[in-house]
Amino acid sequence: MNSKSRKKWAKLLQTIALILMLLALMATTGATYIVGRSWPQTTGTIPIPGLLQPVTVLRDRWGVPHLYARNTHDLFLAQGYVQAQDRFWQMDFWRHAGAGRLSELFGQSQLATDQFLRTLGWARVAAQELQQLEPDTITNLQAYAAGVNAYLADHQGIALSLEYAFLKLLNPGYQPEPWQPVHTLTWGKVMAWDLGDNAAEEIERLTLLKTLTLAQVEELFPPYPATQPVILPGVSDHLRRSPERSEGESSQVLATIAPTLDFLGSQLQALQVHLGTITPGLGSNNWVISGKRTATGKPLLANDPHLDSQLPSIWHEIGLHCTPQGPDCPYNVTGFSFPGMFGVIIGHNDRIAWGVTNVGPDVQDLYIEKLNPQDPNQYEVNGQWVNMDLVSETIQVAGAAPVTQMVRYTRHGPIVSDTYKPLQEVDPRSLPQPYAIALHWTALEPAHLIQAIAKLDRARNWEEFRLALRDFDVPAQNFIYADVEGNIGYQMPGRMPIRAQGDGRYPVPGWTDAYEWKGTIPFEKLPFSLNPDRGYIATANNPATGPDYPYLITHDWDFGYRAERINQILESLSSPITLDDIRRMQGDNFNANAKTLVPVLLQVMPQGQEWAEIRSLLQGWNNQVDLNNAPATLFNVFWKHLLAATFHDELPEAYWPEGSDRWLEVVHNLIQQPQSPWWDDKATPAIEDRDQILRQALTDAIAELKQTLGPDSDRWRWGQLHKVTFRNQSLGKSGVAPIEALLNRGPYPVGGDSDAVNATHWNAVESYEVTALPSMRMIIDLANLGNSLAMHAPGQSGHAFHPHYADLVEPWRTIEYHPMLWERTAIETGDRLTLTPP
Repeated sequence: MNSKSRKKWAKLLQTIALILMLLALMATTGATYIVGRSWPQTTGTIPIPGLLQPVTVLRDRWGVPHLYARNTHDLFLAQGYVQAQDRFWQMDFWRHAGAGRLSELFGQSQLATDQFLRTLGWARVAAQELQQLEPDTITNLQAYAAGVNAYLADHQGIALSLEYAFLKLLNPGYQPEPWQPVHTLTWGKVMAWDLGDNAAEEIERLTLLKTLTLAQVEELFPPYPATQPVILPGVSDHLRRSPERSEGESSQVLATIAPTLDFLGSQLQALQVHLGTITPGLGSNNWVISGKRTATGKPLLANDPHLDSQLPSIWHEIGLHCTPQGPDCPYNVTGFSFPGMFGVIIGHNDRIAWGVTNVGPDVQDLYIEKLNPQDPNQYEVNGQWVNMDLVSETIQVAGAAPVTQMVRYTRHGPIVSDTYKPLQEVDPRSLPQPYAIALHWTALEPAHLIQAIAKLDRARNWEEFRLALRDFDVPAQNFIYADVEGNIGYQMPGRMPIRAQGDGRYPVPGWTDAYEWKGTIPFEKLPFSLNPDRGYIATANNPATGPDYPYLITHDWDFGYRAERINQILESLSSPITLDDIRRMQGDNFNANAKTLVPVLLQVMPQGQEWAEIRSLLQGWNNQVDLNNAPATLFNVFWKHLLAATFHDELPEAYWPEGSDRWLEVVHNLIQQPQSPWWDDKATPAIEDRDQILRQALTDAIAELKQTLGPDSDRWRWGQLHKVTFRNQSLGKSGVAPIEALLNRGPYPVGGDSDAVNATHWNAVESYEVTALPSMRMIIDLANLGNSLAMHAPGQSGHAFHPHYADLVEPWRTIEYHPMLWERTAIETGDRLTLTPP
């Protein structure tokens, strides 16, 4: 063992020893005292610098804080303080991630990630945004930051959160810096990244073309089916005018960039490491029902965003109330916020309610840039060499020397391929024509998302709601609306490009103006609807409009299986719709994939007696993927093996099908082509067809289940395979078992499936473990706001071992809810804390 290895081992052993010492200390001195030091004070009085008047913080039995303030400044200052009480470690981690500063926390292991994030430059963009915001938004940001910093002034180390005790073992000198308004803005960029993956799909298509034909690649990215639902059936006249839609031929684009493919191959694969980390299954459901169809005569509004499983919860439930409510303090709102961001993102005030799902627009384009062989900092534009903009970044690395990085910008955006060794190791001057990849993305330009939040929170009607959404530019969302007057509506806001040529599905040449963006879709031309005749609006990441819509939003929609099921249930509810009907809908586990495949599987299944039990299981199944359902277990294991048997022989391992809605549509198309070449297993000399592959996948599934769950099919339970573990987002995969045991919770068995309304996504390449899930569920009753319901997981607190750290997992798992308390008299029974001026 050389000296370098000995030093690494010594450091590792030292770290393990310190962890064991910490655990021993907790055992001998009282674990409750150690971990409880960071728990928030929820009763009594705390003096807070900067407050103008006292603020009352009431916490209900689920740990949800409800803030009562006499002015806007104090309201948002108190929100900053309370969110720091509950979630400061999460806020600290997120701001470091958004700014590309994870190496400051965790050292050399995060350097490559930081280099990529610095290349994107979210913090630089956020700083530009701050200069362009309206004055009242800046004031709100400053008040929020003052509240966070008031908490930091009195809390350090383990008194902030248990994670800081572990961090001290790795990074003894770290102290959290004061919170700044720019840290709040950076979080919007993180969410925009999580909710968009167009660039990754561009890379996937282009990479697959190295071994597949264009026709084969197009089969793997099918168009949205004409038979599937859109959010707004029919297109109103104002959306039909002035067509601007431009779609270039894929073959033309590919012919233009063909000479670059060999050089770009390694860059594309390296880039995919970062661009491909977005979890398949991120999406959401929401729907709103007119009072004409409800039992109360007023609208019901439902929402359940599908996001990564993580701990703490991505959401922080909170109520913000002005006492009294008036022009100088107009807020009376409750719902869900993000730790680190002021206001309420999803919820209701005293007049309106709203919910969101992800549009998933194509707002990321990869441009292939020609570089000057004599000067790598010049690129070609219409036959001329143009200087890149250069930005020097210094990355602080815990336990190591700082690293300097030069970020290069073209007119399209940052050169995202610069971060990778395949490019760094090539001298551009040694190549006849070097190339690089630039990312053009709407989120890399200053946005106004944060000022939309406060406007939403105080909107009183449909007109003010739409006015607020003019600023909700990145990321684009499907907003549904309801108000106490009985109106329901839909609005798609967002900044979405209009392309001179091309459709965003493949990287395009950057050296010509042919593929430039010509602007963005005007807000007035974005889809919206007020009080549609059918009495409801439902969105599930499916298209808002049909092909008559004159602008291109994306080709890569969710394929509408959840939307179809939601519409089907709503249409079938002939009696007045109740809150309980909505609860059952949010817990619906219907598998549309099984509806298509099981009848074909039964046709091709062998007829022998040994298959009678399996046939009986599938014949009597209602296609519900419930927790203890044996046929659901069999079908999903079969689905995993079917994808492997059909595609693993022809696709690179990085692109093996994970089973998301796109693969449902691919297989549903292929199932109608029994002799399609996709069915043939290239590893065998025979030529297999559809029926053989179906039988093989079923046989393999039965073998796996007998081995893992036993020979008795009555004991096959989906929940035995399909489980969720809530892992600490920062340290939950540290590889240090004691830390993971202290911070993570689970596994918990759950029902649902990737494309059920109860969308508990799993990855068919990896395991049956849940990777994305309904991060919260909310049902708002506009007839009686106090009758509204909500639930998120795993809990309201970010402090390990706190009573509210994971107390919501069980009710979330079983599709239960807690009341969204509204009237102050209903909240007064909980803890009461008073924040006062010093």
